[in-house]
Amino acid sequence: MYINSTGYYVPSQRVDNNYFLNINGLTDEWIVKRTGIRSRSKAASDESQNTMAFNAVNDAIAGLPYDIKDVDLIVSASYSIYDTVATVAHEVQRRFGIDGAKAVCATSACSSFVNGLEIIEGYFATGKAKRALIVCSEHNTYYANETDAKCGHLWGDAAVAFFLSAAAETDNDSEIRSIYTCGLGNISKGPEGVRLRPKEDGITMPDGKDVFIHACRYMIEALDKAGEAAGGIKTVDLDHIICHQANMRIVANVARQLKLPENHFLNNITELGNTGSASAPLVFAQQRDTLRKGENVGVTVFGGGYSNGAFIVTV
Repeated sequence: MYINSTGYYVPSQRVDNNYFLNINGLTDEWIVKRTGIRSRSKAASDESQNTMAFNAVNDAIAGLPYDIKDVDLIVSASYSIYDTVATVAHEVQRRFGIDGAKAVCATSACSSFVNGLEIIEGYFATGKAKRALIVCSEHNTYYANETDAKCGHLWGDAAVAFFLSAAAETDNDSEIRSIYTCGLGNISKGPEGVRLRPKEDGITMPDGKDVFIHACRYMIEALDKAGEAAGGIKTVDLDHIICHQANMRIVANVARQLKLPENHFLNNITELGNTGSASAPLVFAQQRDTLRKGENVGVTVFGGGYSNGAFIVTV
């Protein structure tokens, strides 16, 4: 499976840590020490999950080696759903006039994007699709409760889009060597670890410590599993690693466990906050032009629910 083009959209608005002092009593120093976040992206009042998705797709079209109307599968992957019936996949199909394509939605907390990739892999394997578009748009601030001192200060907004094909389209394509996902709903806090209940209290994280502990463990496990499936690539031999951008302390902990320098890891959380399931693929899309041909990149995620996933890309 090959990545033909990537694009992304990040709202221009930034909310710095000082904003939260009068909202939930947290200081800039406290937030930076515990999360590594200094600011977070926030969609404007006239933006939505859909508009961010459209912008990400438009950004990706610029590098697309074929007509977008040749796409025969559209997958939207996220958890901050704006409309549970007319999904982002259907909205994108309509906006860009992609006639005849299948349109589906995948949601599995912050592993949603990787689960979406695995769905595409299945369609490709059965011959039911040849070219696909996956769009991940997270409008976290639409649901976030800023007064919540446990997690109200974490969330950012962003969207990312990948065009993919079953066979290589050009010499510039990056190859996805393997994809691994696993549901972990039976582990520890599981579904109660992170919740989004719109009619109750929005996004909540009742026990951040539990999320931290299991994210550190299961992101490494996912990388190991994906590396094994990619022909035995060892995690320590990856040229770059991108973790789900939930907390810089999690990234630092993973680096220590793997005995790798922190500059081995690519991140954007300091500026953008936790952009949910868009975060890790967003880092890849932002950094893709700086990566050297032939480098191996491991992208690994952990989501509330719980769930994990990873994929290995050869640029």
